[in-house]
Amino acid sequence: MWFPQMNYLAVLVSAVAIFILGALWYSPLLFSKPWVRLMGISEEQARGAKPNPVMFLLAFVCALLIAAALAVVARHFPPVTPMRGAQVGMFCWIGFAGATSYANVIFAKKPLQLWLIDSGYNLVSFIVAGMILGAWR
Repeated sequence: MWFPQMNYLAVLVSAVAIFILGALWYSPLLFSKPWVRLMGISEEQARGAKPNPVMFLLAFVCALLIAAALAVVARHFPPVTPMRGAQVGMFCWIGFAGATSYANVIFAKKPLQLWLIDSGYNLVSFIVAGMILGAWR
């Protein structure tokens, strides 16, 4: 498989943006309270759960993979601009992350609101990463 040249610094910055967005998205500033409720755990349980540093490392690796994949896909839809990057990010979310996670939610019988929070994070992170990659070609 042939991979076009990519700006590795832009991929790294996009991954950092995805990671920071996740910290904000699941914080008390945005969606932590409804997410905890929809997960069916108490606030005390959520506060008492100490995340392992390996979890954060793995989440960052996932962000790097997302950013690198978006960088490869975006190069196939010239011109590479921030708006085109956002469109590619949305397209990838609709076709891959959104559709796959929604099918999982249907069969797992999880609340739609939980999917909206989790998948909304994916959508916004794909769009933000796409814009960074498009701006920083």
